Amino acid sequence: MSTSTQASVLLIYTGGTIGMIQNPDTGALESFNFDHLLRHVPEIRQFNLDIFSYAFNPPIDSSDMSPSFWAELVGIIYSNYERYDGFVILHGTDTMAFTASALSFMLEGLMKPVILTGSQLPIGALRTDGKENLLTAIEIAAAKNPDGTPVVPEVCVFFHEKLMRGNRTTKISAENFDAFESNNYPLLAHSGIEIQYHRHFIKPYNPDIELVPHYEMDSNILIFSLFPGIQPGIVEQVLRSPELKGIIFRTFGSGNAPRFPWLTEALTEATKRGKIIVNITQCSTGSVKMRMYETGRQLLEAGIISGHDSTVEAAVTKLMYLLGQGLSADTIRAKMKESIAGEISV
Repeated sequence: MSTSTQASVLLIYTGGTIGMIQNPDTGALESFNFDHLLRHVPEIRQFNLDIFSYAFNPPIDSSDMSPSFWAELVGIIYSNYERYDGFVILHGTDTMAFTASALSFMLEGLMKPVILTGSQLPIGALRTDGKENLLTAIEIAAAKNPDGTPVVPEVCVFFHEKLMRGNRTTKISAENFDAFESNNYPLLAHSGIEIQYHRHFIKPYNPDIELVPHYEMDSNILIFSLFPGIQPGIVEQVLRSPELKGIIFRTFGSGNAPRFPWLTEALTEATKRGKIIVNITQCSTGSVKMRMYETGRQLLEAGIISGHDSTVEAAVTKLMYLLGQGLSADTIRAKMKESIAGEISV
């Protein structure tokens, strides 16, 4: 933690629309440096904070995000963990929810704010949403309780007046400023004239827990969505892929699948070969309840495990994280059914 009496925040720019400044002559979007940012957001100087910046060089489009970049972010946060009171990550919106979810698992024992934010319009655009998102994210990252502990000691996404748990967040719009939602977990805070924190939904601070960074993610997994008319040959070929270790299986409704004998047999054979199959719903809200209908119970009997009310982003990154730890298939199945970072309601 900074030795200054002022709170300190590290601003990490990975890339994305928020960090782009439009060249008035060419119209091209150009990446910022911190001096450019101060010129476009002079309000930053009004904070009674020590604010420092770190930029990926070169910046990356969030569509190019990968586990190696997540590991880089983990390293940056871990190596600076004692110097700063909080961290703000400027990130493209396309994969922001994936990065937020991944960091919630990879930063085990995190007890400081890590706030991801971005924008739908560049910071230099006349109607940009980036200025408010950035300023509020910084304020949240620096916020402390009267006893000096952080108000929000977890990975979050702040976007369009809403603070959301990172691994509960998903992108819902490519066009609107209100681009992210936390469908299955309440907001952690709402920004209006004041920032209203919903403290009973925020992870409690524990001074006895130390940060343990994790860098390994195993991405030999697949997102597989059911649809009417799905063909057995394609499914069977996918499930027999020798490199495939796990599947996020997106089913209908509360976790249901068609009662095709070939599908049940293929899924059963895959789980017996050690593949981990996690059932999550295609619905934007709600949870998997495989015991509710026969079409769900057949999946339980095939060895498929419930992902409860997980988002796609959280299910994907959690499975990658657990596979990366080198755990046994049985241990991974057990942990996928548990909440290890507040990602599911159980």
